[in-house]
Amino acid sequence: MFRVDLNCDMGESFGAYKLGTDEEILHYVTSANIACGFHAGDPATMRKTVQLALENGVAIGAHPGLPDLVGFGRRNMDITPQEAYDMIVYQIGSLYGFVKAEGGVMQHVKPHGALYNMATKHPELAQAIARAVYKVDPELILFGLSGSELVKAGETIGLRTAHEVFADRTYQQDGSLTSRRQPDALITDHEKAAQQVIRMVKEGKVLSQQHTDVSIKADTVCIHGDGPHALVFARRIREHLTASGVSIRAVGHK
Repeated sequence: MFRVDLNCDMGESFGAYKLGTDEEILHYVTSANIACGFHAGDPATMRKTVQLALENGVAIGAHPGLPDLVGFGRRNMDITPQEAYDMIVYQIGSLYGFVKAEGGVMQHVKPHGALYNMATKHPELAQAIARAVYKVDPELILFGLSGSELVKAGETIGLRTAHEVFADRTYQQDGSLTSRRQPDALITDHEKAAQQVIRMVKEGKVLSQQHTDVSIKADTVCIHGDGPHALVFARRIREHLTASGVSIRAVGHK
């Protein structure tokens, strides 16, 4: 029996600015990565998103990013491992307060954007992030790009990890994601995205932009909540997975 988690980045509105269709997408995903105020989100948005996730039975995770509201956390910053550790602890703590106040339990942590990508390839940064998660709560699950330094760091320190794959992104032959600066970075056809997901989940492979198959492990599939077609992607990918005999459950559920 194949099983996979569907996760989505959420709570990324800020003040008067609304981003995404969280309320609708929560009907189709099993894990929500909620922004913690650094790259997006604010206290009211965090509270509301936590409430919505709990109402829909969706597992909650912290989505900490770089302190870059203007760049949406997608611009690299020259930070030290200690700074990364402090940022992660701070942001997990901020969301944890809302989850606790609403009677919920936090399932996981998934770094956002540039911080996530930087930790994919830099061992010291990955180790700092994993240590921060472990120190806050060793029961938390660390999400990281499949086969990345972040997943390795989590496993080494003793965390449960989830190898993450992406429905709407293309891959390079080393298993990394194609840079968003490249015109072919995003998949905009939901049928093509669904077929890529099914192959990653059932065959453990993805076709790279260099036309070679890359081995991959898929514990959780990311659907970006800020994309223009996010709701359609979420619905269609879930439908395709179910039709293919794949069980969809949050990674923390047995």
